[in-house]
Amino acid sequence: MSNAGWKSARDSRILRLVMLRFFQLLALAIVLAVAGCRRAMDRAELVFINGAEPELLDPVYSTAQATGRVIYALLEGLTAFDSHGKPQPGVAERWDISPDGLRYTFHLRHDAKWSNGDPVTAHDFAYSWRRTLLPESAAEYSYQLHYIRGARPFNEGKTKDFATVGVRVPDDFTLEVDLENPTPFFLDLCAFATLVPVHRATVEKHADWSSNPAHYVGNGPFVLKEWRLFDRVRLVKSPTYWNADAVKMNSIDVLPVGRPMAAFNLYSTGVADLMMDKNITPTPLIDALKQRPDFHAAPFLGNYFIRFNCKADRKVSGQLNPFADARVRRAFSLAIDRKLIAEKITRAGEVPAWSFVPPGAGQHNYQPPEPADASWKEGRPNAELARKLLADAGFPGGKGFPIFYYLYRADNDVDQDIAVELQAMFQEVLGVGMQLARQEWTVYLNSQSKLDYDLCRSSWVGDYNDPNTFMDMFVTGGGNNRTGWSSKTYDDAIAAAAREPDVAKRDEIFRGAERILVHDEAPIAPLYYYVGIQFYDPERLGGIEPNLLDEHPLKSLFWKQPRP
Repeated sequence: MSNAGWKSARDSRILRLVMLRFFQLLALAIVLAVAGCRRAMDRAELVFINGAEPELLDPVYSTAQATGRVIYALLEGLTAFDSHGKPQPGVAERWDISPDGLRYTFHLRHDAKWSNGDPVTAHDFAYSWRRTLLPESAAEYSYQLHYIRGARPFNEGKTKDFATVGVRVPDDFTLEVDLENPTPFFLDLCAFATLVPVHRATVEKHADWSSNPAHYVGNGPFVLKEWRLFDRVRLVKSPTYWNADAVKMNSIDVLPVGRPMAAFNLYSTGVADLMMDKNITPTPLIDALKQRPDFHAAPFLGNYFIRFNCKADRKVSGQLNPFADARVRRAFSLAIDRKLIAEKITRAGEVPAWSFVPPGAGQHNYQPPEPADASWKEGRPNAELARKLLADAGFPGGKGFPIFYYLYRADNDVDQDIAVELQAMFQEVLGVGMQLARQEWTVYLNSQSKLDYDLCRSSWVGDYNDPNTFMDMFVTGGGNNRTGWSSKTYDDAIAAAAREPDVAKRDEIFRGAERILVHDEAPIAPLYYYVGIQFYDPERLGGIEPNLLDEHPLKSLFWKQPRP
């Protein structure tokens, strides 16, 4: 097919998808109207559409941004993110940092309490961090504590004595933390969900504490009043929170609505006051929506990408896994028309990604390595090189390549549209047949964690403003690696960057590692850099500020004017 014909066919597919979404919108209207009437009779002060259903509200097992938003409302760390995405004093009212940057001494406020009235102490943090690091916890984010001296050997089971980890409790309200290397983003990490504390007595008494409001004890600005699966999470203002006067919302309903058309209908009909998730914007309507005063978009540290299952012992349609070969992975990555995806599907200002780390990350404006292929920088495929690489791997023109599956979320229209486009691109450029596999959100996350996929849709939002929040994901055995890929050269580079105090040298180490990750070995294929999108009336609702982490704490929200 000619290039013009190819584009025409794609435009026709886009038009059919738009029409499909339109009829879905009509079909949903009656259901949503009924739901809206029911919700209006039992409405919280703020109703917030959060995207996917939360996972367990246990910081050890939280991996999704939607879950993190709820956890930040219920639990608070030593520091806490403000509406600008900056760490501020949380349970720790102040801290001292040694001249060499290796010791942090946190002084906890005496008025911080759990929702059952117990004081929050340094022992709570030591217990919670130990719990996260225990090998049997299998916490995917446990590596976020590896910056602490001795934490990694303990996490890997090489020592069972937590006293070897650089965490000490001199008294109830003092926590001393020794780091392996100076870590300029450690205060940001202390605000991150993995490092927030849990209430020990509750965790050890109630196995269902992280899903049962009757047993949930938190120390955050809100308490868990109710959790009706696939309906809502009801949060109410905590009377025991140390800064309760600063929390203006008395109750918040968090709605788990993953389908963009359904979410937007709830918002546009007044059932909800706020939509705040990058994945629930109805893209067929995006051109019109961008003109509205309640549409808000800003760049942030996020990347939509594909993971390849690199395990050599995996079978794909009865054959040895072809994606264990870096040439195959590179071929697939080069076959993708990223510009088309950004311009025809997402259409909210996303930029085609030629790196995994978004340009400008960190306090010193990190710039990723330039791709060797100029077309990639423009977001265009390099079909000739892609076909050559696939042929070199033993599959000329796609001949003999096994049928494989692309895993993505079942409840998200953008994922569906991108999956259909990727299917067409791989067939057109490489001559291979890709089948589509949809799964409900929590099942999808489980499949990804178990490496039960061939290719899968992925996304990553920075946990803190530094290139490392992207780069350390893919070290060997990392909880968020989820590809089966391993490279000693890459691992050594990430370790060297952690030890390097010179910013320019550190960035150059990261660039070398990123060349391996994205262009040479390619266990992932970045598609585009995210923009954060929210829908709300700025004349009435305040407390939401654009920031690179896309962090918008619920405790910061307030009504400027009474809600209509």
